[in-house]
Amino acid sequence: MKEIGKLGIILLFITAVAAMILAYTNDITKEPIKQQMIQANKEARQTVLPDATDFEEVEKDIYENYDNVIEVYRGIKNGETVGYTIKTNPSGYGGPVEVMIGISTDNVIKGVSIGNHQETPGLGAKASGEFKDQYNGKSTQKDLEVIKSGEPKDNEILAISGATITSKAVTAGVNSAIKLFNEKLK
Repeated sequence: MKEIGKLGIILLFITAVAAMILAYTNDITKEPIKQQMIQANKEARQTVLPDATDFEEVEKDIYENYDNVIEVYRGIKNGETVGYTIKTNPSGYGGPVEVMIGISTDNVIKGVSIGNHQETPGLGAKASGEFKDQYNGKSTQKDLEVIKSGEPKDNEILAISGATITSKAVTAGVNSAIKLFNEKLK
């Protein structure tokens, strides 16, 4: 009985030390992680709307009733609005897929960036490659549709082979951004 109590005290001590080390590590890494996320978002905005030199956050009440839209920034160059970056998080196969879309004031998609996601490694990760480049130059006059094969037309996107759900999720995010742009930001 005395031996069990001794083991319990040792385990309690080890657990307490481990918890203190984890809490300390969490505390010292929290701010650098936050700064990295801010920097990654800033770089993504610049990537999807390269004409802008500065970005200004748009008030949330403008987009709060739109599905999947989580943030909007106005892209500025020489004091003029050159477009908007819209971040969405539509549902994919493994959970939300973070999609940032850059739309210029001349109604053209300038770029799409895929951020954090939980899609199947290998398949869903292809969304970050050539797939996202299909959106560049598309007009915001019509919603985009996903096709599985054939030659895509002006408002169509060719799905990633074996990852149709991810393809549809990214396109749903882009369509949410198009809807917001056409209804509130033009």
